[in-house]
Amino acid sequence: MRAIDPIIRFDLAFSSFCLTHRFQQPVGKLSRVISHTGDGPLYLLVGLVAWWVNSALGIEFIKAALLAFALELPMYWILKNGFKRRRPFERSDHLTSIIQPADQYSLPSGHTAAAFLMATVIGVYYPAFNLAALVWAGLISCSRILLGVHFFTDVVLGAALGISCAKFALLLLS
Repeated sequence: MRAIDPIIRFDLAFSSFCLTHRFQQPVGKLSRVISHTGDGPLYLLVGLVAWWVNSALGIEFIKAALLAFALELPMYWILKNGFKRRRPFERSDHLTSIIQPADQYSLPSGHTAAAFLMATVIGVYYPAFNLAALVWAGLISCSRILLGVHFFTDVVLGAALGISCAKFALLLLS
């Protein structure tokens, strides 16, 4: 037995639990809406609003977010293409995805990485919105699992990647 086998079994069991219940249709519709907020345009809007409300702080926020994304995106691509982990619906015949994923592999979750990256940067520059940003990032993570395109460990690694890149970018800028 490989050391990773228990993690694979857990991921398959958790995905099966999340994707084979009688409420899958309404949960899938809500998950699609939540997941869509992590596609990218909202990040641009957040940056523009931050700049509009307070141009000096907004510019610093935008710089931090852009640097964090400049660090995260290549790492995401290297990890995704290095692990080459198949998606849940490709690993089990009884699992289906509700949406068509944008790329081939599942580990790490890019939506989760981006959401936690933004939540971390928001929390530093706008502490009053920290909890809301973290809840939003968590909901995006859950939506990716409930849509059948990611395993639990995909979103955990995605969150770790996003938070790490944001913290490193913030450290570089301090």
